[in-house]
Amino acid sequence: MEGLFIKQERLLAQTRTEIVRELMSKVHWNNRLVSIRGSRGVGKTTLMLQYIKLNYPSGSREALYCTLDSIYFSNHSILELVENFYQMGGKHLFLDEVHKYPTWSKEIKEVYDMYPSLRVVISGSSLLNILNADADLSRRCLPYNLNGLSFREFLRFYKGIEIPVYPLNEILLNASPICREMNEVCRPVQMFREYLCEGYYPFFNGIREDYYMNIENVINLILEQEMPLLCGIDPAYIRKLKALLGVLSATVPYEVDMSKLAAVIGLSRNSLLAYLQSMERAELLKLLYSDLYSVKKMQKPDKIYIQNPNLLYALGGSAVEIGTARETFVVNQLSVGHEVEYGKKNGDFVIDRRYTFEVGGPDKTFKQIANVPDSYILADNLEYASGNKLPLWMVGLTY
Repeated sequence: MEGLFIKQERLLAQTRTEIVRELMSKVHWNNRLVSIRGSRGVGKTTLMLQYIKLNYPSGSREALYCTLDSIYFSNHSILELVENFYQMGGKHLFLDEVHKYPTWSKEIKEVYDMYPSLRVVISGSSLLNILNADADLSRRCLPYNLNGLSFREFLRFYKGIEIPVYPLNEILLNASPICREMNEVCRPVQMFREYLCEGYYPFFNGIREDYYMNIENVINLILEQEMPLLCGIDPAYIRKLKALLGVLSATVPYEVDMSKLAAVIGLSRNSLLAYLQSMERAELLKLLYSDLYSVKKMQKPDKIYIQNPNLLYALGGSAVEIGTARETFVVNQLSVGHEVEYGKKNGDFVIDRRYTFEVGGPDKTFKQIANVPDSYILADNLEYASGNKLPLWMVGLTY
């Protein structure tokens, strides 16, 4: 047990707290059971360590962080850990990578029932299913999702530029003063170009090649470890899923022909659909539908996007079309807190069944969305808004 506290002190010594994610202030840390889910690499471990460092003095035995893929758990159970921690006066337990521990949900449920004064925070893959785990924790657990960095967070995290969150409706109503504020403190077009290539994950070290190599490691860990473990994917099909990502990253998003795509990858149509849905849950893809409320449409996506632009560039390299990167950015940013549908008839996207967006370069016209109410152009390489023509980077300020 003492060895776990020593490991924690080493980790805390390496944890910086100058910048913390906004989720830190939104999590109800005093709830008895909290879960934090998110894709590998977005900062779940750092968030928990930062909380401990900011709220408990050095050497405290009231809080303990440990990861469940540690060798300690090869011959100790969660229940043993909790009993020892509780007897030592422990109050707040942080368990990382819970999906790596086969009976995590049953043991966490027992901990919840047996130790009412103990607060437990668990974190794991975006594939982690609290509701349908072996023990249903949905009524006991307060869930949170941690996303990658928004454009606004990138400015704060990497550039030291503080910009407030602007809800989408405020951006649409007050675009001009927001643009003026942005241009007073930074060069948004230049920094947006950086963000598309290297701003989504909080582990960029200044060398793009290293960054993309780390992203590829993230992809491999998700495909080779998390998806077989949490989705029941046969490891024999991992190569086909990697091939699928390669095909999608090099292709301009199109109206999906499932039979054609299945033939290219060498999968059956039904298997392909199941894998696509699992890859969306794993935050590798984003599937778009022209009508989210139609059961028929939910059977097959109308468009498929790589989950975020950095992932797109890491996979596709110089072959990535700028138009694809722009649309990927819009889908990625607005999917946090909004309902995004494919605008099959007018415009590229319909947001919250109300706003229609057409995405393009600075010369994009309103021809395709003429006479469509609440319609806007999101144009790249613009510093200022002009009527309903807004700079593309503005939707990166919404979280």
